[in-house]
Amino acid sequence: MRYKCSCCGKEHDEWPTLAWYSPNAYDELTNEEKKEIGQLSNDFCVITHPDQTDRFIRCTLTQKVIDHCQNLEYGIWVSLSEESFQDYADNFHNENHLTQYFGWFCTNIPDYKKTLNIPTTVKTRTGNLRPEVIPNQEFNHPFVKDYFNGITKEEAERRIKNALNDTAPILK
Repeated sequence: MRYKCSCCGKEHDEWPTLAWYSPNAYDELTNEEKKEIGQLSNDFCVITHPDQTDRFIRCTLTQKVIDHCQNLEYGIWVSLSEESFQDYADNFHNENHLTQYFGWFCTNIPDYKKTLNIPTTVKTRTGNLRPEVIPNQEFNHPFVKDYFNGITKEEAERRIKNALNDTAPILK
């Protein structure tokens, strides 16, 4: 399977990462609201509403593919509490900072009805890699079941092909 990367413009043979530039909550803001109350970078997003502040970080999620030697990678966003967000931001450049946070899934994966607000564990990794997200296994949702049971190669390639035709995810 070959695809053209949206970042470098080159063709690649390996599967792309299905990634989103921003969390769903930011995408739903008007352009004016994005300028007034939103702050977005490659790894952080803050939305300051009059009555609350929402904080998001960019993470990865690895979907096991049960009949193939390659897994499907996602670049997704999770929301964190103020305390967890601050700890992550304070240690963002610390290559050896290992911890985990509770977070809420904040990216809608197109192949599921709604993946927002799935409870997760967010695990930081050494070497300044983006944190890895693990959904809460007890949460009853098809995405969570697929995460723990795995998906087929055919299903993974269908998702990639659908993403190539969609403007929401970016491919890396």
